[in-house]
Amino acid sequence: MTDQQLVKPLPISGFPEWVPEVRLVEQHWIDAIRRKFERYGFCSIETPSVEALEVLTAKGETSKEVYTLRRLQADSDDDSDARLGLHFDLTVPFARYVAAHLNDLVFPFKRYQIQRVWRGERPQEGRFREFTQCDIDVINPEKVPLQFDAELPRIVHEILTELKLPAWSLYLNNRKILQGFYEGLGIDDPIEAIRIADKMDKIGADGVGQLLSTRLGLSDDQVSACLDLARVNGGDSSIVDTIGKLGVKSDLLSEGLDELAFVLDSLSDLPEGAVRADMSIARGLDYYTGTVYEAKFLDWPAYGSICAGGRYENLAGSFTKRSLPGVGISIGLTRIFAKLLTEGLLETGPSCPTDVLVVLPSEERRADATATAATLRDRGLNVELYHQADKVGKQIRYASRKGIPYVWFPPFDDGKPHEVKDLGSGEQVEADPTTWRRH
Repeated sequence: MTDQQLVKPLPISGFPEWVPEVRLVEQHWIDAIRRKFERYGFCSIETPSVEALEVLTAKGETSKEVYTLRRLQADSDDDSDARLGLHFDLTVPFARYVAAHLNDLVFPFKRYQIQRVWRGERPQEGRFREFTQCDIDVINPEKVPLQFDAELPRIVHEILTELKLPAWSLYLNNRKILQGFYEGLGIDDPIEAIRIADKMDKIGADGVGQLLSTRLGLSDDQVSACLDLARVNGGDSSIVDTIGKLGVKSDLLSEGLDELAFVLDSLSDLPEGAVRADMSIARGLDYYTGTVYEAKFLDWPAYGSICAGGRYENLAGSFTKRSLPGVGISIGLTRIFAKLLTEGLLETGPSCPTDVLVVLPSEERRADATATAATLRDRGLNVELYHQADKVGKQIRYASRKGIPYVWFPPFDDGKPHEVKDLGSGEQVEADPTTWRRH
């Protein structure tokens, strides 16, 4: 090929890819998250990467971000309108999945999904076009017990603690509090008021107040009351009394306050600051109807949420007439991972999972070296057999560059022993492949 024919091998903006040593850490994280989900009784499912467009747009708030799917060389008689799209989250496909398999599932149905999703938005720090989400949801006919609203943040707390992330906090709110408060103020469109309130971290209190005034025509007193509510936060159920002192009343507000108090009391054993109620958290998606969650790094408050979710009453209503409420939370794995990598806080190790490199003494002894590698693998070790009979020094350098901790020397001559070298300490000793254990 000429230089003019070469295509630059650059990754596409918004579609992250990692070098092997970073990818290995990501896989370890995924394994840790999966184990914790399963420890709480959540089962794994996987839905297709594509869904029918009518599924993805059933709750239309994010329909502008959907990537549609078409063949490059479509037949001339194909419908020109794309009918499939890549899923933009895992919650909507999960709702469709439950409706499709309703008679095969045991309820309450507790599932987890760890998959990639795609969103057609402008790439920037913390925002990607392709990323991995780790979701857990509980869905149940008619009613989901409130205990699950507390269990999900507990699971997230245990996972983020195990992963040793920099300081973070999980913030809670309840959409019933917001909607009930706004209704108590006499606001005609409380749902639109919630959408505006969700912009608090982007445009600040003054910006939100201006939008409430110009878009909804709220009075100065109404705007002031909305902002007073948004400023309320706290680490325990005493926050209910604080909100009560604002003087606004409605049945829905009382219901939301009771639910929030239950969740906070259920999580009171967690370390101080791990979970906090924050009335500025709204979550803009319309399908949330009760508890909502949003976790953030404390040292980077302007960075996007690293976990989010909430309770929904009728997300599956587009697919079945049966009432299937649920509650879920998602860990933004790629967003967390990318930030730590950028900040130099991601501890990486070897670029491969190999425990032992078996040296190939010569082509004549390939069968013996292959058998040695097989014996070590049968005992649970990750073993790589060097690919050709190079000089021993070159084979050792190969292991060192990949971060392989041990090099195994099968007998170079008949009657000689096996030996193993610890590249960390430099110690080399005789060893038996049927009994040897790594330190």
